Amino acid sequence: MFKKNKQAPKKAPKKFSLLTLIVTALVTLLLGGGAVFIFMNQRLQAVEQTNSSLGKIEAVYSALYNNYYKKVSRQKLENGALSGMVNALGDPFSEYMSKTETQSLNDTISSSFTGIGAEVRKNGSHIEIIAPIDNTPAKKAGLKANDIIEEIDGKSMTGVSLSKAVSLIRGQKGTKVTLKIRRGSDTFTKVLTRAKIPVKTVTGHLDKQHKTVGYLQVSTFSENTAKEFKSEIKTLRKQGAKSFVIDMRDNPGGLMDQALKMASMFVENGKTILQVQTRGQNAQVYKAGKNYDGGFKVKEKTVVLINGGSASAAEIFSAALNQSANIKLVGTKSYGKGTVQNTLPFSDKTELKMTIAKWLTPDGSWIHHKGLQPTIKADFPSYAYQTAIDTKQTYQQGDVSSQVKKMQVLLQALGYTPGDAKGYFSAETATALKKFQADNKLEQSGKADATTINKLEELATAKAAASDNAYQAALKVALQN
Repeated sequence: MFKKNKQAPKKAPKKFSLLTLIVTALVTLLLGGGAVFIFMNQRLQAVEQTNSSLGKIEAVYSALYNNYYKKVSRQKLENGALSGMVNALGDPFSEYMSKTETQSLNDTISSSFTGIGAEVRKNGSHIEIIAPIDNTPAKKAGLKANDIIEEIDGKSMTGVSLSKAVSLIRGQKGTKVTLKIRRGSDTFTKVLTRAKIPVKTVTGHLDKQHKTVGYLQVSTFSENTAKEFKSEIKTLRKQGAKSFVIDMRDNPGGLMDQALKMASMFVENGKTILQVQTRGQNAQVYKAGKNYDGGFKVKEKTVVLINGGSASAAEIFSAALNQSANIKLVGTKSYGKGTVQNTLPFSDKTELKMTIAKWLTPDGSWIHHKGLQPTIKADFPSYAYQTAIDTKQTYQQGDVSSQVKKMQVLLQALGYTPGDAKGYFSAETATALKKFQADNKLEQSGKADATTINKLEELATAKAAASDNAYQAALKVALQN
């Protein structure tokens, strides 16, 4: 979770000479007497210790730069020193970030990125477009769902990871990227100019069967999330929503002010939303009120979904609603990130992300590494959390491996009987696989090749999505009078 910071330190702290220290001490004696002197003496000792440490760092830097057996860049040494200091904290949420990492974080916070505006996915060994976003370069260029991206700037995308493909598509605003597209049996090339692509962080709809229940999914807490959330609530109300299910699952968090604004919509004015405690200070208490929600309140029955991917600001929101508005949490235990980070930008577009405080729930609990416990426990079926099967090889009768076991689990989930799902590719497994292949118009080889595995995973994913036990439990609560 982040608090915004506008300070931008450009240089290292200045060193003080011994003469400066002596003069400062004398002036302190003349102005303030003994008590002030003791305080200032402590400050001066701290400065001396800092100077001593900086002197050692400078000596090591100079020795390496001038005497290492081969040439080393200043930038590499500087980045190593900065990263090393931060890593010494042993805090995974504090880090010295490069320009690229800084830009990525800023994109997340601003809920936008620079690219072509096409949602993509990995489909077998190919990169496939799911859908172009309206009013983006991808949409204007005529790209369509199911288009295959064969090449990006002349580089083949066959077998390339999704993250690698996305990194090649994205780039600086105004720069061009060339895509070779395959659509059915046709192949063509498009040159697109990258642009700023806004990303919506809140989506919503009425439940398909129960039209009085509005569902809202919050993917992250970015600069416009509270505004989007309020707008979506209003829209669902107009459509007939009388209660709400708010999905915070797999929401990694984000900006603290957005969590405060959203939580205040559900919490009675004057009640606590959050407590933040910095080093050596009493906790600062944040309470619901018009200064956060602008007078906009949600009084309808509400339920919140959480899971192990709900972290930081998502946990702040969920804990506030649970403890200060008596709203039930449904799902599984949340991640447990109870610290607050701030960023200090530098002139070279790098940043220091540093933990500056811990946050507490309204009742004063610190959930770090503990997480929030749901009021009602419910989850997807276990196979939904199984990792992907390796498609680089084909599996056949007689094989024994963890990959075969994964395949057997999916066959079982889809209603086939592969025998004991313990990783041995038996004759029974081969028979079950042949039946699956026949049902899905695939070659009935009884072997698990990439095509068969991809189909297995596709259908299992669809079935898991339709077996959202947590949502069904939340829906039941939302429908109660």
